Amino acid sequence: MTVSFLVLALAVSIAPVRDSRARLATYAPSIRKPSRQIPWQLVAAFFAVSAAWVLGGLSAGCAAVVLAGTLIFRGRRAKAAENRDLSQKMLLSGLEVLIAELSVGAHPAVASSVAGEECSGEVSAVFRSAGARARLGGSAAAAFAVPDSCIEREFSRIGSVWRVADQHGLALAELLGAVRTDMLGRRRFRQRTEAGLAGARATAAVLAFLPLLGIGLGQLMGASPLRVLFGGGLGGVLLVIGTACVSAGLLWTDRITAKVTS
Repeated sequence: MTVSFLVLALAVSIAPVRDSRARLATYAPSIRKPSRQIPWQLVAAFFAVSAAWVLGGLSAGCAAVVLAGTLIFRGRRAKAAENRDLSQKMLLSGLEVLIAELSVGAHPAVASSVAGEECSGEVSAVFRSAGARARLGGSAAAAFAVPDSCIEREFSRIGSVWRVADQHGLALAELLGAVRTDMLGRRRFRQRTEAGLAGARATAAVLAFLPLLGIGLGQLMGASPLRVLFGGGLGGVLLVIGTACVSAGLLWTDRITAKVTS
């Protein structure tokens, strides 16, 4: 009788009525539809472009679109680089734990699980997957094939080393130690290179803002460059072209520095 009442209560709770999905979400939170939030950068860019369009006309709006797109693109690229750096740091920490566990005689499955517990995010998921595969008799190296990851190259190297160790019976801890040493050396070299390029990036930023200084000086001298630029006609065309050139210069500088540090 008790079982019957429990089944009846469950049936009532998931009955197909208007709010049944909300009640079912209490038992299975994973079915809740994730809310999509508009990035604040897009909202700010929309208001900035709208204000420029209203105050300065079509040419000012086009220039604002170019400038906003450049800033958003550079911001996303910087965020991606920051996420990649954090993921690499987490991967190095996980490798350190994995190598330490293997050095004391732990099974690769256990060592991978321990490394996954010490990490977080994507790195933790990969190590846990490798441990589960090794525990079930599968290939742990296959867990490091993550093509959509921002550190796909590092994962691929670890998977290749693990595969070589399985095929030829080599010491996994020593091979992973060599990989970690190489990754650490590359990371330190990139950090030194980025520090050396700080001056070049600062120079590019100063050069990008020099036109604003020229416009300000011209306005103080009574030449009225703002009236020319925002008055439409040839001045509006020059405003759009100048903004596009400044944006292209910033993006080209980022591309050059990215090639040096990659």
